[in-house]
Amino acid sequence: MAKDKQFVTEITPQGEDFSRWYIDVIKKADLMDYSPVRGCIVFRPEGFELWENIQRELDRRFKETGHRNAYFPLFIPESFFQKEKEHVEGFNPELPWVTEAGGEKLEERLAIRPTSETIIGHMYAKWIQSYRDLPVLINQWANVVRWEKRTLPFLRTSEFLWQEGHTAHETEEEARQETMQMLTIYREFVEDFLAIPVIAGQKTPSEKFAGAVDTFSIEAMMKDGRAVQAGTSHFMGTNFSVAFDIKYLDRSNTLQFAHTTSWGVSTRLIGALIMVHGDDRGLALPPKISPTQVVMIPIGPAKTREQVVGRVDELYTQLKKAGIRAKVDDRSDVSPGWKFNEYEMRGVPVRLELGPRDMENGQVVLVSRISGEKRVVAQQDLVAEVERMLADIHQEMFNRAKQFREEHSYSVETLDEMKKLLEGGRGFTTAGWCGSAACEQQVKEETGATSRNIPFEPSEDKRKCLVCGDEAKHTVVFARAY
Repeated sequence: MAKDKQFVTEITPQGEDFSRWYIDVIKKADLMDYSPVRGCIVFRPEGFELWENIQRELDRRFKETGHRNAYFPLFIPESFFQKEKEHVEGFNPELPWVTEAGGEKLEERLAIRPTSETIIGHMYAKWIQSYRDLPVLINQWANVVRWEKRTLPFLRTSEFLWQEGHTAHETEEEARQETMQMLTIYREFVEDFLAIPVIAGQKTPSEKFAGAVDTFSIEAMMKDGRAVQAGTSHFMGTNFSVAFDIKYLDRSNTLQFAHTTSWGVSTRLIGALIMVHGDDRGLALPPKISPTQVVMIPIGPAKTREQVVGRVDELYTQLKKAGIRAKVDDRSDVSPGWKFNEYEMRGVPVRLELGPRDMENGQVVLVSRISGEKRVVAQQDLVAEVERMLADIHQEMFNRAKQFREEHSYSVETLDEMKKLLEGGRGFTTAGWCGSAACEQQVKEETGATSRNIPFEPSEDKRKCLVCGDEAKHTVVFARAY
């Protein structure tokens, strides 16, 4: 019993302190630990497996569309950042610099990679000579460093892991098609794999990526009503081609600048996953990403233990052959109830229970982490029934998250109306915007909300700007964000 008490410690309720709940959950579930370096975290195996599953699935989707992986240096010469003015201005506050190496001062400072447009642009200028060299479709899995003032594990850290795609094309049309194709891949992945509904749209000029012509994003709502930018895709036009001299001879033997794109998602998806689906019991992991999809727990008295465990092992082999990620917990020094609580906290989608009576009846009990539903199923149908429950759990998680977003999304006509809503509640607000940077800035200053994007499929078309009352050029989603 002492060990039972040791495990069952309190998780701060979401309604009491959402930030504290978040930290409690990720620490208790052994997803990460704090590094001695400010703003950096250590990914423990439970957390890193989530990233590996994200990486594996996205990598498959990228390669299906013709992209290949490469790797570029972590260190970038300072002069590279000076070639694209808007880019360096956008990243300068977050850049860490290497000024000495081997006991000697460097002739030129080296930035530790915040993103790779500059170094990749330099290399593309060497590799691309003719239209025959295009398109170039490259992705990189890497770490990047942005010296954040305020950090939060997974969502905003000084060093984080991500992928960044960088492509070069003959025409603007091809580059724009690439930009939208990758945004679609992100949206489908986040919704179909992570069970997180998102709003796809275009960023306003003040929120677009530094150096991009247009930036597009997918935005997700957390359970505290804040937004997380879950993925971005950027049409760079010829900005970086001009800066880095990425030219090619076209089909008429004329020199042209290539049109480029970049796009990426990061380990902040893990933070979003936790904040969208978790509850006061801990993690709730969608089946497709969960490192363990089914935990198998033998129950019953000691005299039947050997027989029950033996049958559990046989069923485990069946699940494993079917490609289902299962784990057997046959520890005898902790109670089944303790195990139930542990795996609920860790977010394992399905719990399988097998006891002596189940053995006699040729059945098992399946329990859903999300709904708590118990299904008694025949052992001979186990694989099919587990697959069915996993699919049901995914759909239920997506539906719950979408319903939460809909219940916390509001239509506003004026800035005062938005202020009252955000002061007394939480969520997304949809409003009209005239296109003025001054009006957008006023919203931010008075409410703390930023424009998340101009949705492709707005819930309604707004007629007037919420700040100045002039004709609205865009319908925009505003929210406070991580």
